[in-house]
Amino acid sequence: MIKIYGSPRSSAGRCYWMLEELSLPYEVMPLDMRNKEHKSESYLQINPNGKVPALIDGDFVIWESMAITHYLAKKYQSPLAAQTPEEDGLIMQWSLWSLVDLQTPTVDWLIQEIFMPPEKKNPHVIEEAQKKIPGLLGVLEKSLQNKSYLVSDRFTVADLNVASVINILTALKYDLSSFPNVKRWMGLCSERPAMQRLQKLREA
Repeated sequence: MIKIYGSPRSSAGRCYWMLEELSLPYEVMPLDMRNKEHKSESYLQINPNGKVPALIDGDFVIWESMAITHYLAKKYQSPLAAQTPEEDGLIMQWSLWSLVDLQTPTVDWLIQEIFMPPEKKNPHVIEEAQKKIPGLLGVLEKSLQNKSYLVSDRFTVADLNVASVINILTALKYDLSSFPNVKRWMGLCSERPAMQRLQKLREA
């Protein structure tokens, strides 16, 4: 059985979402992050970076959440995976964009807003992050014009990976009303039964 390390409330969430999309059985491997179990010798044998997520599928070990979602879709021949080299390129394009460009300011804001005690919050970091996000959302907004999804007009790994980052903005109560295409698309992604199951896992 597939084993996954990391909470569904962490960046592992997109991996849980993919597992739910594929209806694959999996075992959650608990890690006590407060007691630094992710830095233990036993876990470092799985992920030498000492981070989550990590996934074990039989004898195969893989880490980095977006690599995991790509692997699962391809390994289990999901319709979410690319069907042509062109689709593969576009799925990678959007996944990398969401990780490198969009997630960076979003997580910077999240850390300051949620995890920093009031006396340690840095308003400048939040302000700078909030300045970057509208331009990035504008790129996504334009790309979703007259389209239901990002690649070949069907739900793919690209949508799952990008929506998992937008979901952080939703948690931060970011107003998407200026980006109607993004808002409509997020509605489609959020209505998926697998995404709804992920939300229940996060609330548990």
